Amino acid sequence: MFNPLGGLGDLQKLQQQAQQMQAALQQEQVVVEKNGVKVQVRGDQIIEVIEVDGVIENRVAEAINEAIKKTQELAAKKLIEISSQQQQQQG
Repeated sequence: MFNPLGGLGDLQKLQQQAQQMQAALQQEQVVVEKNGVKVQVRGDQIIEVIEVDGVIENRVAEAINEAIKKTQELAAKKLIEISSQQQQQQG
């Protein structure tokens, strides 16, 4: 008989791996300087600092971080929709 919870262990393992990757990425930093603009970004796509001509512009960083968060939420919703549609097609 088919066990719908059979993949639960795999799901938990994937979640643990994702959490480990997220923690590792938070420790990484990328700094890019171009045309008087310096951007410091964590590996998990959080903008730490934006500096324009020597002036720190954290308002810009905050707005970009919020936009990124919204796109990530949108992507998560779409992924859930797609996976539920695939499950319905299989079932």
